[in-house]
Amino acid sequence: MLKFLAKGEISKGNCEDEPMDSTMDDAVAGDFALINKLDIQCDLKTLSDDLKESFESEKKKGKKKEESNELIQSQDVEEKLGSGEPSHSVKVHMVPKPGKGADLSKPPCRKAKEIRKERKRLKLMQQNPAGELEGFQAQSQPPSLFLPKAKSNQPKSLEDLILESLPEDASHKLEVRLVPVSFEDPEFKSSFSQSFSLYVKYQMAIHQDPPDECGKTEFTRFLCSSPLEAENPPNGPDCGYGSFHQQYWLDGKIIAVGVIDILPHCVSSVYLYYDPDYSFLSLGIYSALREIAFTRQLHEKTSQLSYYYMGFYIHSCPKMKYKGQYRPSDLLCPETYVWVPIEQCLPSLENSKYCRFNQDPEAVDEGRCKEPDRLQVFHKKAIMPYGVYKKHQKDPSEEASVLQYASLVGQTCSERMLLFRN
Repeated sequence: MLKFLAKGEISKGNCEDEPMDSTMDDAVAGDFALINKLDIQCDLKTLSDDLKESFESEKKKGKKKEESNELIQSQDVEEKLGSGEPSHSVKVHMVPKPGKGADLSKPPCRKAKEIRKERKRLKLMQQNPAGELEGFQAQSQPPSLFLPKAKSNQPKSLEDLILESLPEDASHKLEVRLVPVSFEDPEFKSSFSQSFSLYVKYQMAIHQDPPDECGKTEFTRFLCSSPLEAENPPNGPDCGYGSFHQQYWLDGKIIAVGVIDILPHCVSSVYLYYDPDYSFLSLGIYSALREIAFTRQLHEKTSQLSYYYMGFYIHSCPKMKYKGQYRPSDLLCPETYVWVPIEQCLPSLENSKYCRFNQDPEAVDEGRCKEPDRLQVFHKKAIMPYGVYKKHQKDPSEEASVLQYASLVGQTCSERMLLFRN
């Protein structure tokens, strides 16, 4: 039973920030220390006048940034220059010489990652001038640089992969046909011979069946004679309910046939046979995915049809164990008849071939037969409740057999089906 319901990564480049040679204060302090070491004597008043003239001259230019072109001189500096204090105590900010620290006339160094982010932000703003970009934070916060991933970056859905159209000039052409299992259907009748030949080839190559066990009679009884009656209710799928052969035609030739039953609540996968020459295509996996996609397609039209049933699961059999690879999947508890996620069942199946999946020890089968006398029996061309039928029976083993049947089918089914007795 299969219920129905990546992300791309942004690569980050590595970058190393180049360290600044020194701060502005370090550069200025270094210059003044050098002057002190050389013992250069000068008239401090003249130095002060020169600084004032330089300050006025730089102020008139006004073309460069104020913090990098002005010589900032406070009143305290003037007092110290006029008082004759040693020059090393004067704090004067000036443009450093080349190679002597950061050049404040240029923007501060930025990390390569920051530059990339800024470029990304500008690009996004150009694409959406209104600025209404999903993922942006509040106005007090910087806008997010990462939009929700576009559809092209999302992993493709099952339908996108399965139903993707091929170009007109494709080397091969694959066609999937849904054919009702009925000899009255012209398409089923016309393809029967080719489908039967494929079945024989598959059974002999894959299952090593002898030719006498792969006859037309066996094939018809096994995969063409269905107990289901075809129905086409107005609220059902367009194809109706019943048994179907889903034929896979490659370049005008049948290479695989999936036998399925379409029921009101599920699509049941009955059997698959394929051409062994095309085993490299993993047709078993492909057909299962195709049937899952088909079930989801039917679900859109008929909401109650929402499950894909893969039949029996045998954990110890490799040919059956593959069914557990499709997720999410449930297994039916053989005692309480409730569906349990397969992940919870696998540890128990590793230890025992048979186990109860429902972990609640008090749980029982809610649909068990509680009133066996209401079970319907078909006897001597008449339908009657078991309570009436048993009054005319003297064989004690008869009751045990009927009660076993009732315990297997449950109360609801026992009243809807007929138990044939002769």
